[in-house]
Formats: sequence, C-alpha cells, structure tokens
Amino acid sequence: MTKPWFINYPKNVAHKVDVNRYHSLVDLFQQTTAKYHQQIAYSNFGIELTFKQVDKLSGNFAAFLQTKLKITKGNRVALMCPNTLCFPVAMWGIIRIGAVQVNVNPMYTARELEHQLNDAQVDTIIIFSPSTKMLADIINKTTIRNVITVDLDDLVNKDLPCASVDERLLNTISFTDALTTGKTLELSEPTLCQDDLLFLQYTGGTTGLSKGAMLTHGNLIANILQYQEFSKNHIHYGNDIVITAIPMYHIFALMANTLAYFTFGAKNVLVTNPRDMPSFVEVWKNNRATMFTGVNTLFNGLLHTPGFDQVDFSSLKLCIGGGAAVQQAVADKWQQVTGIRLQEGYGLSETSPVLTLNFGRFIEGKDNNEYIAGIGTPVPSTEISIRDDMGNRVEQGQSGELCAKGPQVMSGYWNNVEATKQCMTADGYFKTGDVAILDDKGFFHIVDRKKDMINVSGFNVYPNEIEAEVANMPGILESACIGVDDDKTGEAVKLFVVTDKKSEDKSITEQAVINFCRQGLTAYKVPKQVVFIDEIPKSSVGKLLRRKLR
Repeated sequence: MTKPWFINYPKNVAHKVDVNRYHSLVDLFQQTTAKYHQQIAYSNFGIELTFKQVDKLSGNFAAFLQTKLKITKGNRVALMCPNTLCFPVAMWGIIRIGAVQVNVNPMYTARELEHQLNDAQVDTIIIFSPSTKMLADIINKTTIRNVITVDLDDLVNKDLPCASVDERLLNTISFTDALTTGKTLELSEPTLCQDDLLFLQYTGGTTGLSKGAMLTHGNLIANILQYQEFSKNHIHYGNDIVITAIPMYHIFALMANTLAYFTFGAKNVLVTNPRDMPSFVEVWKNNRATMFTGVNTLFNGLLHTPGFDQVDFSSLKLCIGGGAAVQQAVADKWQQVTGIRLQEGYGLSETSPVLTLNFGRFIEGKDNNEYIAGIGTPVPSTEISIRDDMGNRVEQGQSGELCAKGPQVMSGYWNNVEATKQCMTADGYFKTGDVAILDDKGFFHIVDRKKDMINVSGFNVYPNEIEAEVANMPGILESACIGVDDDKTGEAVKLFVVTDKKSEDKSITEQAVINFCRQGLTAYKVPKQVVFIDEIPKSSVGKLLRRKLR
C-alpha cells in the first residue's frame, strides 16, 4: 500500500535507504577523514581543526583511554562538555575504542549528575572545569575513578578565562595532558558492528528520574543516511558551513551537526555560549553559513539582537528548527530577515532523533514548493502510525498517539526493561507520547502532548521532577506545575503551591521557592512563576488534575 505521505516526496528522494552499508560509525569516520583530510572540520574561537587533525587527535585520546585508563569496548564514558573543539575530539576517541558515550549536560545540578552517573555505571568522566564543583559534591556517592578536565582554551591556544578545577577532586588529568600522553601510545581499534551500543542519551522520565535511551551504531548510521537522502537537494558536500549553537550533547545537534554534517565534509563553526547574543551575531558576520540548526528561542533571540539583520545571508541555503515547535511569528520574521524559510523537524532522543522533516510540499510542474506548517513527512525507511488509546490505528484525519518504527529507533532504555516494554506497541512501534494527526495532504501535525511534559527552549521538563524537588522544601504541603507560554523560551514552568498551615515557617514567598529550586534543578527547570493556592485539584483517586490548573 502506498503511504499517503509519499505524494510529498521529491522525485529523486528514495522511500528507503540501505542502512547496512557501514558496519559501524568508525567506518564512516575513516571514509570521511580520508576524503576530506585537508579541509576544515571544526572551528571555535577562530581556531580550526582539519579532518586530518581530528583523526590524529581523537586517535591519541583513544589510545590514552584504552592504554592508560584500561577502557574497553562497552565501557561507559561520560562526556560533560559544552561546544568546544574538545567535544568532537573526545567523542571520536570514545567511539573509536568501542566505548559508550554518556552525554551529560554541563549545567546539571549535583543531584541530577549523581543519578545519571550511577544509572549508567560510569567510572570515567571528561568534564568541563566549571562543572567540577558539581562532581566534587557527589563523587563519593558514585563509581567515578577517572576524571579528565577540559578548559575553555584547550586546543584553541588563546588566553580565554578558565575556571579552576575543584580542589576536592584528586588525581585529575587535563585533556591536553591526556592527548600528549596518547601520542606515545599505540591504538588497537576493536571490531565493531551496528548492534554495538554507541550513546546513552538521557531523557526525562515521568517518575522524575531520567532514563538512558540506548542508541546503537546502527541507529545513528541509519538516521544520518535517512537525513542525507531526504535532504540530498540541500547538501553541498565538502562546501557546507554549519553554525552549531545547539549543545552537542543534545541529540539534535549530536546527530545533525556533529555527526551527519561531519560526514558530509562540512565545516562546523562551534558556538560555546549562544546566550551571548552579540558575540553570536559576530560569528554569523565572520562565517558565511550555508546551513543552521536551531530551536525557536535561538531564532527569536538572534532576530532581536542588533546587527543580525545586517548579516550577509546570501550563502544561507537551509535552516532547520527542532527540539520544540517553531512559532509562526518567529518563522515569518526569520524569512523576512534572512530570506530563508525555517523548516521543521520532529523526533526524540529515543529515535536518534529525526522521524519527520518538513521541506514543503513538492508539486509537480511548479518551481516553488507549497509550504504547509507542521512536522512534515517521515524520513525514508520510517513508518508512522497514529493509534488510539487501545493501540488501534485511526483513520486519516483523526487524532491519536504518534507511534514510529524504523532503524533509528532505540534498542530500549538502559537497565529498564519495564519502561522499555511500556513505550513499545505489540507490533514493535515506539510510542512517542505525542498526539498527532495525518491531514488529507499527507502531512503530519502535532496536536497536543499526551503527557504533561513542558518544553523549555527545546529541553523537556517533566512536572513530577519539579514537584518531587519542591516536596523537600520545609513548609510546602504539595505542589503541581504546568507549562505556560513564554516569549523567550516557548514555554516556562508555572508552579502552584499549597503551604502547610501547620508549619512553623509562615514566611514562604515566591522567591524563596524559586531559590530552593535553583539548588536542586538545572536552570531551565526552575519555575518562572509561583502561585500560592489553597488546594490542588485532584481526581477521585488522588491524581493531580493539571488540566484544571491550566
């Protein structure tokens, strides 16, 4: 049966891709570095690394991990670093010895970091120096025995401000020293296959604890090739210049920018701190970007920064928004300023991440594509099925849970058989938790979220996690949180609080609650609004009724 969405495919884009052409991501890496060895792979603070240098440096780092730290195939290694040249060098080093990279947000609090390191059973971490305080707070509660520290000026040889390593951490080694030691060591790369685990990508959990999505070499190879086929008319092999501002530990930038465009021979310009908008605009002025990936808040922030409208956008060919819905007002303004339409993609950490892309509707006989807002159509070799609460397929035009099947879908959650079982249908589809609809033109649209997840600047925030944290605050009886519209972050956390009338502490204020949350939650999870109410609405069985709070 012909799928309805295929009517929107360009004629030269295949419906399926051969995902078995590479045994592992290392095969793709070796092919790429050999082909583009003299070209620039990554750039940061004006310093550039060629593909040949990435090959050499990552090999040195791999040799250090393998020989000095005795890390072997399948061992988990945490990488807790922002967008600097060290990230891709460390990443490829980890991959080349067959280890499993555990991607960690450098802004995590000690509590969040402790859970992730222990859940992934990590004993080696590569960590950004400013984050070492968080690690020092909890290292004795973890199995960490090797700490490799990364400074802002590593590999760029510039006098950049660097934080000192927390003095409580003993016997650490710097990333540059590890590279120097690795130069003298021999690397023995293991045999890898597509079923070997590549990344543990942690995603929020409705229980308040994040779960590690197990992504294999095959998952990421598939998603790279799926994106490559679907976007083939927009890729300029060996000539693309990509600005990478989304954190590389985020699955979107990890697959699209850090891996896919690397294999396309692109130059990746890394933005370490995109919140510094004036400096971010200077990056645009100094690099004639051809492709940019972002989230709604990044697009909106750039549009409101003086000087961005003066950038020369004549080389820009493709812009893709992901992580959260792109607001129409932002998309319209972006096209007005840059001349380029914002395309949208959809996916999750569990799907490597891309499931669908929206590059417009391709109408035979017309030069210009008709654009229909929404998440578009599935990438090649991907099946999308809309199901009701009983797991039955619904008719086209009816809403239901978006379920997906394809070679990019994870093998399961790390050490969590029950959670894996709950997220899969009997016939092998992954249940996304999002309510969607397939329209009469063959385009998919997200209607609503099945769960109560809040999307802040492209990052998932789960109410149970915030509520569990607030429950630790003296004087709080109970709380419930929802997402509310926010001009800067798309959505923001709004917390409803019931104070304990019996408590001796009668001075709980909105700011006091916010300050308490900052101690245990990453910044984007901290409530932006706190409202005191007399009672949280609940169902007859005691379940919080967040819809009534909305």
